[in-house]
Amino acid sequence: MITTTVSSMGFPALLMPAAVPPSLIKELRQLLASAIADAKAYDVPGLCRRLSLREGDEQEAFASKFKYAHRRLMDVDAEQVLASARQLVDEEEHFEVSEQLALIDERSGPAVTTLTRRRLIALFERTPLARDIDEMEVVRGVWPIGHLPAPAGNEELTLEGYLLRGAFLNDGLRPADLETLGLLRCSRSLLFRFLEAVTAPEARAGPEQIDLAERIDGLLKQDGFTLTVAGMMSGSPFYRVRPVPIGSPADASISAVLAAFDPSQVHGRWTTAMERRASEPEGAITLARTLLEDVCKWILDQAGETWQEADDLPALYRRLAKVLKLAPDDHTEQVFKQILGSCQSVVESLGALRNKLGDAHSPGPKRARPQPRHAELAVNLAGTMATFLVATWEARQGERGAKRGDLPVFKTAERREG
Repeated sequence: MITTTVSSMGFPALLMPAAVPPSLIKELRQLLASAIADAKAYDVPGLCRRLSLREGDEQEAFASKFKYAHRRLMDVDAEQVLASARQLVDEEEHFEVSEQLALIDERSGPAVTTLTRRRLIALFERTPLARDIDEMEVVRGVWPIGHLPAPAGNEELTLEGYLLRGAFLNDGLRPADLETLGLLRCSRSLLFRFLEAVTAPEARAGPEQIDLAERIDGLLKQDGFTLTVAGMMSGSPFYRVRPVPIGSPADASISAVLAAFDPSQVHGRWTTAMERRASEPEGAITLARTLLEDVCKWILDQAGETWQEADDLPALYRRLAKVLKLAPDDHTEQVFKQILGSCQSVVESLGALRNKLGDAHSPGPKRARPQPRHAELAVNLAGTMATFLVATWEARQGERGAKRGDLPVFKTAERREG
């Protein structure tokens, strides 16, 4: 039997116990036995029954709760150990068991390398974990340090006591403390919770928050992840780690064309739309339409044409099609008439799709929810149409410049300044 789970990052994990290293299962058995032993002795037999483990009597549990649980876990195979552990964390929070399960589940997905983790830790050599709250608040929000043991050989009983003592002596937490917390070997999900916590608005705000988020993002992207804005809280952004969108082969070429056309607004809109295809389909669909509106308005403005703020995307495109001679009636060849008619239909449909499935309007209780594949289609269509419009405009400018014997002008701002 194959156990199917979904990791905290949304990756499907097909776990065949035989493929899980025995050392991980052995450690899970130990942790699960310890977790069961945390219960009252008279509750241990009932808890084991709920976890599908062999029954026993209370006398055996009273003799040693850990041994009672461990004997029964040794009687079952790896698949049952995994199932029992998942059942336990469904019933109650248990940090160490949950962390061990995450390590097992995440074996099927991309890893954050030790090198990247060391580079992330190094970011806090001279930068505190938080500016606006105590550093220990950030740590407590990620790790239950009050219940975890201190490193062996220290007089403090808990990890919290150990860290507090070190922070007092060293005027704050050090990168070595992050290694003690396990950032070099912990699960991806735990590492990502930490990164989201240190970039949260409660921890820091303003330029420093954005700068730290960008530096973290640059390191994570080397391993296929991105720290990206997930929303706003009281006017400040908060971040979430997500897989870098795989995208399509055309992404790079579209990016190059739009970056050359306008590196800030237009290209920025395209980049954000790409990033949201998988994680926020509704937002990506809305941005797909806005991207085309941007391009239409920019080219109309550069062509000296007027448009109204109230003009919707179909109206803007029809006006631009006349300028660029892209209306089906401007051509006699039937195949071009069909292609250009289809382009017009694509633009009109993207506008309608945004109204139906985007996030610009209240969805209501019964509206269909777009999937990532719908967002992928909408964004890719918008990107393709945007590059076609830009290329056509630049070709028209080149033709006019050649006739006049001067160079084409591409930017309205530059023309006006001249």
